[in-house]
Amino acid sequence: MSAAVPGTPGAPVTVRVPAKVNAQLTVGGLRPDGFHDLANVFLAVDLYDEITAAPAPEGEGPLLTCSGPDAGRVPLDHTNLAVRAAYALALRHGRSPDVRLHIAKDIPVAGGMAGGSADAAGALLACDTLWGTRTPREELLAICAGLGSDVPFSMTGGAALGRGRGEVLTPLEVGGTFHWAFAVAEGGLSTPAVYRECDRLRERHGAGAGVADVPAPEPSAALLDALRAGDADALAAALTNDLQPAALSLLPGLADTLKAGTAAGALAALVSGSGPTCAFLAADAASATAVARELRLSGTCRTARTATGPAPGAAVR
Repeated sequence: MSAAVPGTPGAPVTVRVPAKVNAQLTVGGLRPDGFHDLANVFLAVDLYDEITAAPAPEGEGPLLTCSGPDAGRVPLDHTNLAVRAAYALALRHGRSPDVRLHIAKDIPVAGGMAGGSADAAGALLACDTLWGTRTPREELLAICAGLGSDVPFSMTGGAALGRGRGEVLTPLEVGGTFHWAFAVAEGGLSTPAVYRECDRLRERHGAGAGVADVPAPEPSAALLDALRAGDADALAAALTNDLQPAALSLLPGLADTLKAGTAAGALAALVSGSGPTCAFLAADAASATAVARELRLSGTCRTARTATGPAPGAAVR
């Protein structure tokens, strides 16, 4: 499907939207509503999905197809966030959700890199452009927040601190480019399952898992300084993910992946978000390429990719 000139209602529209890595993911206690407060430092990286929206016959949308790596693992029904995004925008404007959506998938599926959230943000922007509904950006972000905690950041990209469930964003200054290698695991992990395991481990260790038991999450001043300075060594020392023990508990083999990347020369290694993709910060592009090569040879992951960040958010191509 071809991209359209932005703002031409009725012509197919393609939107490119990035993956993310969590440089910090600090998880508060379990709230009464079932969510957790977060201090979530997002960094968008230049691995992209592309979502194309084209007209569908009246009463026949939204229709969804998908291509690319792991496309067979992507649901094509109403459970897909891209489909839900089309419905949400149509409801906002009181119109029928007549659209054909196609996802060209390159972000790992169920990998902790917000691929589903990226598709939702991309579908929202693509439909808004296709339909000529010209929704104010603040309203688009509000719809994003209703779809999922990571969806607003997929729309904005760059770097940001996420508070609340992660949907309340404050842009962050980044003083340089950071180089990463990502190890893509076999299979995926359910984000809700990882959070449940985090709560279980906290309770097992006697600390409790509720909001009264866990300190309120706060961003790391050292990490924010490292981002602002573009200092990879300082960032490596400050990376943290409270969900990593839970991901390792559910998939113990991830520990071997983390060790393999560190042995290959990564400055730091951590599980990306809820996993199971593992992220490795490297000193430069050549180092990231070397780490990815050694990870592919290690037998501890399905494949490995390189990427840089920050990257821009959802944008019409």
